[in-house]
Amino acid sequence: MDNETQVVHRFTVPPSAAGQRLDRWLTDQFEEESRSAIQRWIAEGLVTVDGLRAGKTGMRLEAGAVIEVAAPPTPVESSLRPEDIPLNIIFEDKDLLVIDKPAGLVVHPGPGHAAGTLANAVLHHCPQLEGIGGEKRPGIVHRLDKGTSGVIVVAKNDAAMRFLQEQFAGRTVYKEYLALLEGRIEPPRGRIDAPIGRHPTRRQRMAVLPAPSGLRGATGTGGSAAGAREAVTEYECLQVYEDLSSGQTVRFSFVRAHLHTGRTHQIRAHFAWRNCPVAGDTEYGYKRPRLSLKRPFLHAHRLGIRLPGTAEQRVFESPLPAELQRILDRLEE
Repeated sequence: MDNETQVVHRFTVPPSAAGQRLDRWLTDQFEEESRSAIQRWIAEGLVTVDGLRAGKTGMRLEAGAVIEVAAPPTPVESSLRPEDIPLNIIFEDKDLLVIDKPAGLVVHPGPGHAAGTLANAVLHHCPQLEGIGGEKRPGIVHRLDKGTSGVIVVAKNDAAMRFLQEQFAGRTVYKEYLALLEGRIEPPRGRIDAPIGRHPTRRQRMAVLPAPSGLRGATGTGGSAAGAREAVTEYECLQVYEDLSSGQTVRFSFVRAHLHTGRTHQIRAHFAWRNCPVAGDTEYGYKRPRLSLKRPFLHAHRLGIRLPGTAEQRVFESPLPAELQRILDRLEE
């Protein structure tokens, strides 16, 4: 999720294209993309027609319809090379790797991170992965921010890549995070259903934006709804702490968050919108952290997926890293 630029393309369907299939017409507009790639974008919810998510790849177009395509971020071209970077592997079989990613490790190359990424490490561990997924991201199915630790899955072949991508696109993957928030979250258990899009003025950030017509969810303040996409986070507060070390009472909420969608910076943007930013997050929260944190207190704790060839979901878990557990221990005191 880091160091990429997502471009939203906007088209108005001309009269000459009326009646054409959506996927076929978009393939003509994106000459460098295959039709299967366009169909995947539609399945992943990256295409809207008149503000509504395109439900079918074969839907027929109407003249004057406005189509927006949030094209997947394009990684900076680089000659990706294997690097002997240690990996904490939770699970591995012939189809995939489940890795416990440490904070500070970028998932794949981008501006400012040409090497030293998880992709470099994975390519060293499995040299045959080069080209899986058709990009310079060997087997990378989803992403975690640089400052976020926890469970991430990597495909080892094209069939597994497609199988996993379908689960993420179909929202059948279980994604649970642990986070420490600044402030007392109310209510202690709830659901944030608020669309997220690129911040109208600070383009490196995401923000809750007004919901386009037909999109469920709460409405933010200010900005344009262009590019806003449905985002849903369920949460439960596990513990409220009070820190008195500064001479005044500062409250923190330790929460478990379940993501129903996978928008860029979703947890960080949603809780900041609720005036309870993730502790240590200097981009969405306080510029000067109130705790001795060098990164956001955000951890991908559990990931539930179906393995290729199986029908039952399997859940993989990563314990809270020691540096984050120490923060909780200090607050307990």
